[in-house]
Amino acid sequence: MLYRLTPTLIEEGKVFIAESPLYEITSKNDVYFAYDEVEKDKFIEQLGKEKFTIQRSKGLGENEPDMMNLTTMNPESRRLIKVLPADAEQTAEIFDVLLGDNLQGRKDYIVEHGNEYIDQLDVS
Repeated sequence: MLYRLTPTLIEEGKVFIAESPLYEITSKNDVYFAYDEVEKDKFIEQLGKEKFTIQRSKGLGENEPDMMNLTTMNPESRRLIKVLPADAEQTAEIFDVLLGDNLQGRKDYIVEHGNEYIDQLDVS
């Protein structure tokens, strides 16, 4: 919506995405928030043989308010991704392909590029 309705805000560098963590890793003494698989593996390696639990977060709606405050809303600890004009152009193209009226174009895109997203699938 922002790409289509407020392109000026993007051009002026005023649009950011607040990134939420994918994993909450809890050990006896600490809680770690990992934003990708690499970071998750790093925390697990740091814990060594210490017992821990991992909770996968599938979206903002599943996160508890305390976690949101620590990770996504707190200006001192949150991670922001700046939306750039080039991102808007690429996103508009992808939205048109994946959500537009050209069914054959969508099928062709999935056949050609679907394998690039295999590692990101969450089929648990």
